Amino acid sequence: MSDTHSAVAHAHQAPTGFISKYIFSLDHKVIGKQYYFLALFSVFIGIILSVLMRLHMVWPGAHIPLLGALSPTGAPNGVMTPEYYLSLMTLHGTIMIFFVLTTAPQAGFGNYALPIQIGAEDMAFPRLNMLSFWITFCGLIVLLSTFFVGDGPPLAGWTAYPPLSAVGSAAGPGEGLGQTLWVISIALFCVGSLLGALNFISTTLDLRARGMSLMRMPLTCWAWLITAVLALLSFAVLFGGCVLLMLDRVGGTSFFIPGNLIVSDRIISNHSGGSPLLWQHLFWFFGHPEVYIAIIPGMGITSHILSTFARKPIFGYRAMVAAMMAIGFLGFMVWGHHMFVSGMSPYSAFAFSVMTMAIGVPSAIKTFNWLGTLWGGRLRLTTAMLFAIGFVSLFVTGGLSGLFLAQPPVDVQLHATYFVVAHFHMVMGVAAIFGMFAGTFFWFPKMFGRMMNETLGKIHFWFTFIGVYCIFMPMHFIGLEGNIRRYSQFTEVIFMKHLIPVHTFMSIAAFVTGGAQLIFLFNLFWSLFKGQRATENPWEATSLEWSIPSPPPFDNFGGKHPVVYHGPYEFNAPGASEDYVMQASPEVIAGS
Repeated sequence: MSDTHSAVAHAHQAPTGFISKYIFSLDHKVIGKQYYFLALFSVFIGIILSVLMRLHMVWPGAHIPLLGALSPTGAPNGVMTPEYYLSLMTLHGTIMIFFVLTTAPQAGFGNYALPIQIGAEDMAFPRLNMLSFWITFCGLIVLLSTFFVGDGPPLAGWTAYPPLSAVGSAAGPGEGLGQTLWVISIALFCVGSLLGALNFISTTLDLRARGMSLMRMPLTCWAWLITAVLALLSFAVLFGGCVLLMLDRVGGTSFFIPGNLIVSDRIISNHSGGSPLLWQHLFWFFGHPEVYIAIIPGMGITSHILSTFARKPIFGYRAMVAAMMAIGFLGFMVWGHHMFVSGMSPYSAFAFSVMTMAIGVPSAIKTFNWLGTLWGGRLRLTTAMLFAIGFVSLFVTGGLSGLFLAQPPVDVQLHATYFVVAHFHMVMGVAAIFGMFAGTFFWFPKMFGRMMNETLGKIHFWFTFIGVYCIFMPMHFIGLEGNIRRYSQFTEVIFMKHLIPVHTFMSIAAFVTGGAQLIFLFNLFWSLFKGQRATENPWEATSLEWSIPSPPPFDNFGGKHPVVYHGPYEFNAPGASEDYVMQASPEVIAGS
């Protein structure tokens, strides 16, 4: 790459005022922090909603005064109605999947670290970068506004299946203005994600430093690049689906609404000819790549951290890159396994089943390579390393249950049960969040110039690691027992009454695990102001971000253009003066 490319990347001047520096900033580092704190706010909203749901499931008559004040209709006298439970479930899923799992690993860490890791001064399109954040922010505000509209939040689930989500207020509470706002929110999020994806792809391909070939990029950069490609292809489809759903709701069209549909004892006569399954195809064509949009950045972060703290080169670098590419490609071939119960042809179901099983091969390659990286390493069990190892554990545990759901005869029996809830929470939700925790502890010194407290971090890790297994492992077993998901309470379902003690155990575990996140929150904000000052390279890592001050200057490299001489994981290199060699070090080592 020529030096002129980097100059173009940072065409904007250093900010001179508070608003241009911290609010409408063009600096990728500030925008990355903005995305991170937006996701942090969102995740605690999502945790509160999940705690309220578990409280209601075990003690359905519990009075929650603040909830009654928020929604006198949905929770009269503080007692949650079944419909309001579904609304909380809808917003919990939407917030966690879009504004946490999609936002923090890719837009948060990616925006901050990608340009520094490849030797660029900024993202390729700084103004587009700023715009993508504020569009995403507006999407979150629109979604949260559903709490305060007359008919309340939508109850169609985070998947918003028609015709429930398409016919308007006749479908129930929240399906009027609340559902319309949901569609607008997700459409805005899609636009922000598409702009971000274009920026990530352009930055990675065009702004790498001299010597930074594709095969010298850290695996984090590969993960963000592959995720950006997935986002570009999948969010465009979801955006189109949102437009069609909005037209059905307010424009009188019938893309997803069949004729002679009876809702609330009346015939919907002004729509005909639509297909609810069309929405499922559009949504899940986005929805399954979305699983990997959430998890692939965590894979990259985990790979990077495991190598750094095992003091070993990553095992099978090229295989890891190929495996992430294969996961991304196959992710577009398996959307139909979400629709095995929709009545699809057994031949189609067989094809989707085979492709779903095939995606386990690159996932297994990554897992064995992570274990190969750890094997024989001189492990430094920092908090970041513990969360990275926890990511591997949860990814494997959650992934194994996916092998059962890949078989149509098994999935038909388990699809409506808590087995599926356990599967996707472990492999997509909690594993991705462990990757976010690992990234936070790893890059915090670079982002803020201070160290997080390792003792508090390890206490937080063990509470969270044990807690999530106590919550989600029992869900597999009650799912096998036939415990139906999406029910707001089980006290009146005779064949599930004996499972209530298990729900009580999971709920108590959820309360403890949710409370443990306050340790992280305290550690984060205390360390921002009182943490130990960080050195330039506290982890003795090798990638380019650790060759500049903590936190970095406005233009990242102080007007210099780094030159890359080595791969990203040169640990214990033969003939090296130390046990690691920086990528920008001209030191000659054997095999370089």
